[in-house]
Amino acid sequence: MSDRPTPEVTTTAPHADSAFVRTCRGLPTSRTPVWFMRQAGRSLPEYREIRGTGTILRAIADPDLATEITLQPVRRYGVDAAILYSDIMTPVHAIGFGVDIAPGVGPVVEHPFRDRRDLDRLRPLDPEADTPYVVETVRNLVRDLPVPLIAFAGAPFTVASYLLEGRPSRTYVRTKALMHGDEALWHDLVDRLADLAIDSLRSQVANGASAVQLFDSWAGALSPGDYERFVLPASTKVLAAAGELGVPRIHFGVSTGELLGLMAAAGADVVGVDWRTPLDLARTRVPAGTVVQGNLDPALPAAGWAATRPAADDVLRRGGGSAHVFNLGHGVLPETDPEVLERLVEHVHGWRPGGAGPDGAAP
Repeated sequence: MSDRPTPEVTTTAPHADSAFVRTCRGLPTSRTPVWFMRQAGRSLPEYREIRGTGTILRAIADPDLATEITLQPVRRYGVDAAILYSDIMTPVHAIGFGVDIAPGVGPVVEHPFRDRRDLDRLRPLDPEADTPYVVETVRNLVRDLPVPLIAFAGAPFTVASYLLEGRPSRTYVRTKALMHGDEALWHDLVDRLADLAIDSLRSQVANGASAVQLFDSWAGALSPGDYERFVLPASTKVLAAAGELGVPRIHFGVSTGELLGLMAAAGADVVGVDWRTPLDLARTRVPAGTVVQGNLDPALPAAGWAATRPAADDVLRRGGGSAHVFNLGHGVLPETDPEVLERLVEHVHGWRPGGAGPDGAAP
């Protein structure tokens, strides 16, 4: 039983009575909802057919294209939620910081953040003026989608790591050097990035998104002590502002098994768990009543259905059949056969605690 009071569902919110939104709110549903991070693209042939060449930022800036890409996995898989086709670096790109998304590399920064003068490059975001294409895409999707739309933003730590390192990193040397070498500047930096995330999320929800996810992809590079000191305040600011919007809040990171309690404490209704931490163990690390999301190893669907099914059943058993949103432990891999994900969605929808799966076999 949850120690939290039962939340009220706002009936005027889009898809407020859907399985996904109800589960995120800790309310009962008839089945486990499922969606996949990075479901919009990469493994889908229909995505590769229309995506074109060049940076993802070009596709994001085309509302008709971004709308279609977001819709494709909903049509193909029958998932219970869509996630906006965008990128965590979209706001800092839009305000002119000098960010690109290099194919096969990830975010690259022409002139990385180096000192206090660079704070002036992080002006406030005006979504209607700076990212009108995102606003239009959200409006299109809310009109066309049969399921809830998830808004998202990059958490201040992860976005800061790209701005400081200049590209993806395995060591985060510059990031940790600033955290420990000039703590005041670090907090000013992540506070500016928190404001960008808040303004972006507000614009997405104001135009009809039904939930938000804060991606702190690289927070697992930190110790719990460093996370609490250097990251928690800014992430709490973002999630507190998102809470004022009246939609469920999901908080996700990779390799964050030791941080799950702190990530929940930042204000999350749902904590995403990667594949390294079993869901039943994850539940012991977050407050009672916190919903968990995850956490099938994303490599397994790429290995075929025979590898996927028993692992999915284990995730479902550990998820317990309630207060659980099924997902992968990270994003869909490009090598994944879409037919495996189709079967996985059907299987999750047919699974019942202690019962038989959709094909009649015991889970």
